Amino acid sequence: MVKYVRRNERIAAATVRLIGPEGEQLGIFPRDLALRKAIEFELDLVEVAPQAKPPVCRIMDFAKFRYEQEKRERELKKHQKNVQLKEVRFSPRIGPHDFDVKLKHVKDFLEKGHKVRVRMWFRGREIAHKDLGKKVIEKLIKDIEKFGKIDREPHFLGKALVLTLGPK
Repeated sequence: MVKYVRRNERIAAATVRLIGPEGEQLGIFPRDLALRKAIEFELDLVEVAPQAKPPVCRIMDFAKFRYEQEKRERELKKHQKNVQLKEVRFSPRIGPHDFDVKLKHVKDFLEKGHKVRVRMWFRGREIAHKDLGKKVIEKLIKDIEKFGKIDREPHFLGKALVLTLGPK
């Protein structure tokens, strides 16, 4: 979204540094005189650098300026990479086929550029056998080496062993 830009009568400064419609420096003028010059060109007086002393104003077509700004923002948004955090849950008693299926999901997420949280869920008395869960996680880390890297080492969070992986 385009930020708010003061223009014409809304410019508060008494004096402004004026830039003409072709980009040429016209000098420092009182605001009213700068506004009259903009009217002569049948354009708007737009404050482009309000933090400067005196503020910098430019004579331009404001509608065209706003359109160009929005177009630039859309273009930047198009090239942004949207990284999501995906989660895959494992059990310490997972079977070999189920492990392979979940490993494939993790690989797919990493190849698409997403981060993956692997959560080893311990239910009931399984928490007494943390070593089984750690073995499964170690096997997963070994199998995933080519596709991703460890962002956060495996650690316990309540009754779950959590590992965060990121794309290579």
